[in-house]
Amino acid sequence: MQFQEHTSFSFDSLPDSPPEGERWSSWDGATHGPQPRPDWVITALGAVEADLGILKTGKEADVHIVRRWVPDGTAAPAVDSYLAAKRYRTGEHRMFHRDAGYQEGRRVRRSREMRAMARRTEFGRELLSGQWAVAEFEALGALWELGLPVPYPVQLSDREMLMELVGDEGMAAPRLAQTRPSVELLPELFEQLRSAMVVLAKRGWTHGDLSAYNVLLHRDSLVLIDWPQIVDIIGNPRGFEFLERDVTNMCRWFTARGYAVDEGQLLGDLVAEATSRW
Repeated sequence: MQFQEHTSFSFDSLPDSPPEGERWSSWDGATHGPQPRPDWVITALGAVEADLGILKTGKEADVHIVRRWVPDGTAAPAVDSYLAAKRYRTGEHRMFHRDAGYQEGRRVRRSREMRAMARRTEFGRELLSGQWAVAEFEALGALWELGLPVPYPVQLSDREMLMELVGDEGMAAPRLAQTRPSVELLPELFEQLRSAMVVLAKRGWTHGDLSAYNVLLHRDSLVLIDWPQIVDIIGNPRGFEFLERDVTNMCRWFTARGYAVDEGQLLGDLVAEATSRW
């Protein structure tokens, strides 16, 4: 997968305080998601934003809920939307225990940067931190364009990625691990998962860290999240290992809930798809 460079943007550079909210819209100056954009994406420069609190904490990033809206009385229509703001930690505050395996098969242009990342120097850790943000943003854009069930990536500014908040009216959808779907619904949910993994494998990719904790259940539909470590199955020496782990994690979750699925058959189908291009 080719990763593009993104525009760095600091919120501290915004000149004056907005009439409402905590800051002006961060749309201007950011790298934007693929077009056509969903109609709920607010691009008006007169929009404002407010942080509504933390949704999830993690070793690589924290996710907040952000409301973006256009205040009444402006030239633009008064609309609002809710976003998930994923804020990656800086190099000194992140743990890179998993980076090496996932980074196999990815390259940066300059050998100096590759050496710095390999040695985990301070400069190299900062490069890795930025790479994870760019990797997830680019991955979501590519997956969205393939029609896969992922959140729409709205924008990337430095280490903050704003994306679709999957849920209703500012309430995030639960993770699959937190739900108890009916036995009647499980076959449909598994078919949704299988279809998504087949499309990924056809492109030579696997999630790399897939489990019931990285899948949301919203209105009887699955949405796959957390993509910074997306793996090239062929290009990464451990690609098939990551693919097998993704399959095992998900198949065992469905089996434990009362819908027995064949891990070997799904893995074989995905390997066949991934290797059919070679």
